[in-house]
Amino acid sequence: MPAFRYEAADAAGKSDKGVLDADSAKAARSLLRQRGLTPISVEPLTGQAQATRTRRHFGQRLSTREQALLTRQLASLITAGLPLDEALAALADQAERPYVHELLAAIRAEVVGGNALSAALAQHPRDFPDIYRALVSAGEHSGHLGLVLTRLADYIESRNALTGKIMLAFTYPAIVTVVACAIVIFLLSYVVPQVVSVFANTKQQLPTLTVVMLALSDFVRGWGWLVAALLIAGTWLARRMLRQPAARRAWDGWLLTVPLAGRLIRGYNTARFASTLAILTSAGVPILRGLQAAGETLSNTVLRENVEDATARVREGTSLARALAAQNQFPPVLVHLIRSGEATGNLPDMLDRAAQGEAAELERRTLFLTGLLEPALILTMGLVVLLIVLAVLMPIIEINQMVR
Repeated sequence: MPAFRYEAADAAGKSDKGVLDADSAKAARSLLRQRGLTPISVEPLTGQAQATRTRRHFGQRLSTREQALLTRQLASLITAGLPLDEALAALADQAERPYVHELLAAIRAEVVGGNALSAALAQHPRDFPDIYRALVSAGEHSGHLGLVLTRLADYIESRNALTGKIMLAFTYPAIVTVVACAIVIFLLSYVVPQVVSVFANTKQQLPTLTVVMLALSDFVRGWGWLVAALLIAGTWLARRMLRQPAARRAWDGWLLTVPLAGRLIRGYNTARFASTLAILTSAGVPILRGLQAAGETLSNTVLRENVEDATARVREGTSLARALAAQNQFPPVLVHLIRSGEATGNLPDMLDRAAQGEAAELERRTLFLTGLLEPALILTMGLVVLLIVLAVLMPIIEINQMVR
């Protein structure tokens, strides 16, 4: 049964919006009148109406958490034997956000209209990326859509968990850095001038540290706004420059050479590439199509180009392990496991093992790096505050010595 997005008014004139199922637009208006509502507009959630809905919800999209939850629920319903359209209707009814409700209703309308689920998802590329649609299409062609959706939900949840752990590990150092900068700026712009101004009218020669701190304080109060503006402008300009392919490639290539950050970036991209290719090959996606989709998930341009070069080599008949090892960008462990998988005919399991190993190693390195950053930041903040305190106290100590 098609879905329609409606806008109606009740007896008190209050507007009501939503989505309902009906055989036609006329039937949808009749259902609204039966509910005591006066229809204002009723549009099918296909074609031009879907474009209107996208513009109306501009800026909104399906979050990764919602994507994982919907995939898991849809896999469970399909595995239980529920028809696809009924499963989508059940998910739409229990959706919390209006955007998700209308999204699922639109997908269901496409499915009821005779389109495959992957074709219906292709109408919403912002919410369902290429790899998602490729896996769904593979599940439809193989007849194991429920199993593929379950694997896909596992993949999204593991990816979200890895990203969440990395973000959580760097949250505390980021908070400490922001608080430390705020405290130092407050001390320099307010506390130091207030305290040291007591000695301004005396003939006492101020210590060198105090003079330097006063000069720094004057600079912060007089030109701090300019420094902040330059930082904002520099950040904006850097983001604009990184949109250029050549600048982006040079930046990504440099990041891979940074001792600690390079390993983290390489490990994160390797884990995503291996897990994506594992789930694609296990779902029956051809290796060339799988390499293309897995390469699109990489955030580093240099590694993505390495995968594109490997794809071309595999197309010419080279083994995947030798193709990936040609430019020496991916970790040797990944290449060795892929070589073993190709030799034994068990490539998906070897890729999955490589992804799990890289994820565990990435988590260990992240915890190690943040473990070093936390005391380093605290010691740096303590040293800066100590210098400020000494700059304030040294004139007082000298006055006490003169009195004695």
